[in-house]
Amino acid sequence: QVQLVESGGGLVQAGGSLRLSCAASGSIFSINTMGWYRQAPGKERELVAAITSGGTTTYVDSVKGRFTISRDNAKNTVYLQMNSLKPEDTAVYYCNAGLLSIAPMGKIVMDDYWGQGTQVTVSS
Repeated sequence: QVQLVESGGGLVQAGGSLRLSCAASGSIFSINTMGWYRQAPGKERELVAAITSGGTTTYVDSVKGRFTISRDNAKNTVYLQMNSLKPEDTAVYYCNAGLLSIAPMGKIVMDDYWGQGTQVTVSS
């Protein structure tokens, strides 16, 4: 059993900052890529940023230069520092992790996990 627990969302004025955190827990063998997605009302979920286990990052063009993704492998935690927030950043943000977990009988299973989502609202 693996869980991803997010924190750090909230309401902020345009130009402000927020930091999201996502901690993975459970019977984890190793974590590959971790990422943040977001979904605004009436829109499809989109990848915001991702980071590999080796630290390689990727960002959607709309957040480049404003958001920074990082991870602490020792804590199985990924962060998203969001600066210069804009009203169009308003969405529910979801953490995602591709990882290997330890199933019963010691079997190693690869799967994709999601957090419960955290609301980010940016007022103009």
